[in-house]
Amino acid sequence: MTTAGLARMNMIIHDFPTARIEQGNTLSDPKFKDDEGSGLRTYDYVVANPPFSVKTWTVGMTPETDPYQRFVWGVPPKKQGDYAFLLHIIRSMKSTGKAACILPHGTLFRGNAEEGIRRKLVESGYLKGIIGLPANLFYGTGIPACIMVLDKEGAENRKSIFMVDASKGFIRSEEHTSELQSLRHLVCRLLLEKK
Repeated sequence: MTTAGLARMNMIIHDFPTARIEQGNTLSDPKFKDDEGSGLRTYDYVVANPPFSVKTWTVGMTPETDPYQRFVWGVPPKKQGDYAFLLHIIRSMKSTGKAACILPHGTLFRGNAEEGIRRKLVESGYLKGIIGLPANLFYGTGIPACIMVLDKEGAENRKSIFMVDASKGFIRSEEHTSELQSLRHLVCRLLLEKK
């Protein structure tokens, strides 16, 4: 089953069967564009779980001449596309938009181009919170992850970043729904809080 197929199933399960799901390359050929078709459509809320550390994220595009201006803070390394997806998400947020994005834990401390982009992210005030997640939480990868919580509303006055280490005390079990529910509530609280 494709990722688009899983997304469709997820929308049906959550009683939103009319959701528009498009299959394609988010970075080189975005499907959700504004009414003129020249810019990205923007949203009040964005929730994403992009593929971790994609090594081929530049296929079909030239980041330096990106028509959607997603890489004004810098171009992510060619072998790690995590920040490419995060920059796409930021560009897809309305001026008061909010987002939560699951990324590899390494996005919090890797150097070089990512360090410069991360610095701009912090300076922008968009980064509202970081939730550290445990290793082995997601199918197909054993590395720890994090949730970056973004909020453009009030970003110019934001002076701190809320940080939670949710990796401690997490118990992996067949029935870990309650732990994931707790994470969901934490993210929602961060997104809706006005600070």
